[in-house]
Amino acid sequence: MRAFFTPLAVVAMTAASGLCRAQAPDPQTAYCNFEDGNQVSMQYHANVNEDPKNGHVWSPGITLYVQVPLTLGSSTIPLGAYAVYLIPGGKNWTLIVNRNITAGAPYDSSQDVTRAQMDVGEVPDPEKKLQLSFAHMSAKQCSLRVYYQKAGAFTDFLEKN
Repeated sequence: MRAFFTPLAVVAMTAASGLCRAQAPDPQTAYCNFEDGNQVSMQYHANVNEDPKNGHVWSPGITLYVQVPLTLGSSTIPLGAYAVYLIPGGKNWTLIVNRNITAGAPYDSSQDVTRAQMDVGEVPDPEKKLQLSFAHMSAKQCSLRVYYQKAGAFTDFLEKN
C-alpha cells in the first residue's frame, strides 16, 4: 500500500513547484503541464450526485481534455475531450476514458477508449467532496490523484513521443 498525502498537501507541494495546479470554484479543473508546454487537464464538480459502489461504474462527471497524445496503461489517447468513469474496488480502482462526453448520457462501454488500473490507498482525513489533482512526476509524466471519502486512487498519464 502506498502512502498518500491529503489533497491540500498535494496542492501545496505542487503549487510550490509551480508545475501543477488544482482547486478552483465549481466546476473545478485539475491540470498538469508537461515540460514542453503541452497539458493534460480534467474538469469536474466537487459535489457528486451519487456515491460510488464497489465493482460498479461510477459517473462523477469528469471530463478529460487531451492537448497532446497520451499513453494510459498500454493504450494511446488521441487529442480531444473525453468522459471519465471510475469503477471503485477494494485494492484498486479502474479508470475508464470514454468518447461520449454528452452530459447525463448513460455509460456505454462500446465508446471506451481505454481502461487503466489505479492503485488505491486510504487517506487519513476522509474527503466529503470529490477532489482531483495532478502531480508532475517527470518531463513527460503526470500522476492523476482522485480523492473521495476514505479512498485515494492514482494512475499515470504519459506524454506520447
